[in-house]
Amino acid sequence: MNPSLAEPLVPGILPLRPRLLIVDDQPINIQALYQVFQADHEVFMATSGEQALDFCRRDPPDLILLDVMMPEMDGLEVCRRLKAESATADIPVIFVTAQEDPADETRALEAGGVDFIVKPVNRAVVRARVRTHLTLKAQADLLRSLAFIDGLTGVANRRRFDETLQAEWRHCRRGAGPLTLIMIDIDHFKRYNDQYGHQAGDACLQQVAAAIKQCLGRSHDLVARYGGEEFVCLLPDCSPVGAARKAEVLRQAVAALNIPHATSSVATTVTVSLGVATCMPDANASADQLLAAADAALYAAKTGGRNRVGEARPDQR
Repeated sequence: MNPSLAEPLVPGILPLRPRLLIVDDQPINIQALYQVFQADHEVFMATSGEQALDFCRRDPPDLILLDVMMPEMDGLEVCRRLKAESATADIPVIFVTAQEDPADETRALEAGGVDFIVKPVNRAVVRARVRTHLTLKAQADLLRSLAFIDGLTGVANRRRFDETLQAEWRHCRRGAGPLTLIMIDIDHFKRYNDQYGHQAGDACLQQVAAAIKQCLGRSHDLVARYGGEEFVCLLPDCSPVGAARKAEVLRQAVAALNIPHATSSVATTVTVSLGVATCMPDANASADQLLAAADAALYAAKTGGRNRVGEARPDQR
């Protein structure tokens, strides 16, 4: 292997093996690019526009190298369709084509491409451009993720929760599956701050957030800081029975931290109250109703003595 092809990718930003999709109707062209990138990238291939779209919708790659001239659906149309769908709009597309006219390059960029490389490709040039656009995408992804993270606790913030709630509501409605919401409130947190100070209060919030997050085993479950000392968990495809069990696991996990709370009227350590609501999203309900049901269940847990799980009644769901 040429030593120049073994240079490391940008450390700390890019994944160890970025995922590339090469789209070309000529296998010989795919093979040529595969030889350039196979050493330090995961390389996938598609020989038609429809194949490329199906792959990207199912498992989006980090970057696409896309031919322009293809039968049935050309590369420009493939790129336009990718940019029209939210799940694939952020994938950078580099056009790789035999066309050299500046007008062709303009059309490619207007279709949503980030770069335009003329065949036959120069190995060093195509690697450098791919690395540049992968780095730019990784930086943009990092900035987007930081905008959705609570700065104190490291879990998702309220903005991320609001957006995910709507997305999961639509997902569960399409799949006819249940959606569960668990609202969590640290009992007598104002007293805790007054007794131990705000630095200790911040540390308490961090420990509680970490304990909750550790209990959510599925990648699509979400824990977010809802505001102040309140957290919320969003659990798609979770039944009412499973939701109640999970809420009790969360309650016990926080209690197991054994954080002293001398001024609590509930226990000598920090505890939480939880409200659980589960529903089947449909046209006759809304995500706001699920949120209101979980909030009502939390209120019932707090008025019932705290340090317990409250469940929404059928008429609250």
